[in-house]
Amino acid sequence: MDFGGGAGIGGGGGNGGFDFMSWYMDIPVVSRLYFTGAFLTTAGCALDIISPFSLYFNFDLIFFQGQIWRLVTTYLFFGMFSIDFLFHMYFLVRYCRLLEEGDFRGRTAHFVMMIMFGVIFMTGVAPFVSVHFLGSSLTFMMVYVWGRRNEDMRMSFLGVFTFNAPYLPWVMLTFSMLLGNPVTIDAIGILVGHTYYFLEYVYPVVAEIRGWRRKKILEPPRVLHWICGTYQEPVHLHQD
Repeated sequence: MDFGGGAGIGGGGGNGGFDFMSWYMDIPVVSRLYFTGAFLTTAGCALDIISPFSLYFNFDLIFFQGQIWRLVTTYLFFGMFSIDFLFHMYFLVRYCRLLEEGDFRGRTAHFVMMIMFGVIFMTGVAPFVSVHFLGSSLTFMMVYVWGRRNEDMRMSFLGVFTFNAPYLPWVMLTFSMLLGNPVTIDAIGILVGHTYYFLEYVYPVVAEIRGWRRKKILEPPRVLHWICGTYQEPVHLHQD
């Protein structure tokens, strides 16, 4: 499947060969941490160190039996090593990286805030739709947000037809339907992605025009800026 357009995720060595470590270290820190967590989780399952049955989202096990790690692992497991797993890793690294290096360059705290928003929203929706692993939904959310922020980017599907980037999630959703796959996971990603896009990019413009007091809803707290190294002391202007 070819979704052309945008920057690639790979890198080459000085002699034209693929240098995995150089490519890996070139991935921005948040995208690299997410990719590493997903890979190590799958490797742990492949080596029988951990069981997928201890990773999936289950409301009762989390909130009544204290297995809170499932709130994290449900976003890290993308299936066992397979072509499908590689496909998911491609989209995870590609669009997570494109967002972090593009719209969120120098705004790491805002990028983490976007991921946290997606995780909280999807965790709230999951008990009502019987979804056990939410990593694909989070990836789909990133694809949606990236597409809306790159409206003029031209892409191609299998070299058959071209379209603008905002249509990418819908093309992927349609393709998944044609393959007979359930669309719940993809639909959750689109719903959460659209909600985030509205709150982060549309609402502030409307609030500014209408003169509302609250201009930004998803502003990262100071502690998150401090953790991400983007905290700046407020400047106070004194008049003599």
